[in-house]
Amino acid sequence: MISIVIPSKNEKFLQSTILDILEKATGEIEIFPVLDGYTIPEEEKVKDSRVKYILAAPKSYSQKRQAINTVVNKHAQGEYVMSVDAHCMFAKGFDEQLVKDHFQPNLVQVPRRHRLDAENWSLQPQCDDRPPIDYEYIMFNPLLVKNEGLHGFKWDERTLTRQHIPIDDILTFQGSCWFMTKKWFQERGFMDVKYQGWGQEAEEISFETWKNGGRVVVNKNTWYAHLHKGQKYGRMYFLSKEENRKSYEYSYDLWIRKNKEFFINLIERFMPLPGWPENWKEKIWKL
Repeated sequence: MISIVIPSKNEKFLQSTILDILEKATGEIEIFPVLDGYTIPEEEKVKDSRVKYILAAPKSYSQKRQAINTVVNKHAQGEYVMSVDAHCMFAKGFDEQLVKDHFQPNLVQVPRRHRLDAENWSLQPQCDDRPPIDYEYIMFNPLLVKNEGLHGFKWDERTLTRQHIPIDDILTFQGSCWFMTKKWFQERGFMDVKYQGWGQEAEEISFETWKNGGRVVVNKNTWYAHLHKGQKYGRMYFLSKEENRKSYEYSYDLWIRKNKEFFINLIERFMPLPGWPENWKEKIWKL
């Protein structure tokens, strides 16, 4: 079984996401939508024994980490756990494909990411030559040198040059969908609330996994499509800039300062990264 958690805060497409998962999953699943400080009308709830809504009391901050922790540590019955945003569409049989390809216990998988047209609930028509999102890199300047945190960005060049590799190592990912065993999640203590917010979720999972002998991979044998809200939809909820700042600050201190050698080795493993100068170590640590 896969236990799927969907953290939600005033999400317009929560119901569509749940119905899509129920339609596309071909194996045994359970779904936990976590309503972060809000309720939905009874008629909007999906009536299915596999769907179990959880209500989180209102707080002044985003409770995405707390929501995932609550589900994984208190409710999940599955051997595998998965987190998805409340505005995603999936490939048929995505669940069984991820289980089939889970070749080691300390593995984190991220399905190939497409772009969602949420209004029509379909893949977004491509008006250009943008590929799907398989890889992301950490942006360098000025974010790292100004101690503003670790930010991922789509890496089209790597997507194109490594398109022949169905399952491949990745440096980081967006955070809108990930899959692993419940045992690995609990062993590593993911969704650490010291990050103070939902920011840096992907960096926490990927770096912690690489540091402790695991692997983080993109699985191109299946896919999901994620909505970019943009100006059309907006965030749909308030997100404190101070909350984000604290999350970035904690992540920077943990990975750049306290785990310097690990960070150097990880970055060098994926070099060259777009926009990273040859003297990147000198610039970050002012050697």
